[in-house]
Amino acid sequence: MGSKNKLKRFKENETFDNVIQPTRDAVTNGFDLKGKWNTFFKNDNPIVLELGCGKGEYTVGLARMNPNKNYIGIDIKGARFWRGAKTALEEGLENVAFLRTQIELVDALFEENEVSEIWITFPDPQIKYKRTKHRMTNSVFLEKYRTILQSNGFVHLKTDSEFMHGYTLGLLHGQGHEVIYANHDVYKNEGSPDEVLMIQTFYENQYLEKGKPITYIQFRIAD
Repeated sequence: MGSKNKLKRFKENETFDNVIQPTRDAVTNGFDLKGKWNTFFKNDNPIVLELGCGKGEYTVGLARMNPNKNYIGIDIKGARFWRGAKTALEEGLENVAFLRTQIELVDALFEENEVSEIWITFPDPQIKYKRTKHRMTNSVFLEKYRTILQSNGFVHLKTDSEFMHGYTLGLLHGQGHEVIYANHDVYKNEGSPDEVLMIQTFYENQYLEKGKPITYIQFRIAD
């Protein structure tokens, strides 16, 4: 993507009612929407996050399927989620928002028990050991998710990485978290939820063309 195109998208994001772009200081020094996301959406419907939302295909797709839930896509790359934000506005989807910030700040963005579900779709598996701290299902991230999730809330992990799938399952079992459902090839093995099968991202289609299996885990984080 050219720099001119990026700048154009950044400027357009600033005009979108469904895009929030706080500074890091605004997030870490008492974010004004923390605990008050119902005022942004103007309803008390469940809040669902997509972390590392990329182009926003999953955020928008889930919002179409579930109009009685509010969806927030979070990513630091605003030029990417511009497409999802624009599509949501064009389709009149009022249950969609996009938040440009670092994912590691998620517990500063939401109050305890404010979130009902979290989706992690095709994250960078960070395979090198020294990158473990950046894996989005490591122990530190799981604790952040536990803090903001409701007691019956759960996390979805959909990935093409067998490493990420195996790493996460091992960690969940080892720490006593509840694995509700796991599938190492969702398009060959029956049983995955419709939300897993009916929404495909740009990158997921590329993985499928290469014959890579798509994996999925749904889990709850123990107290």
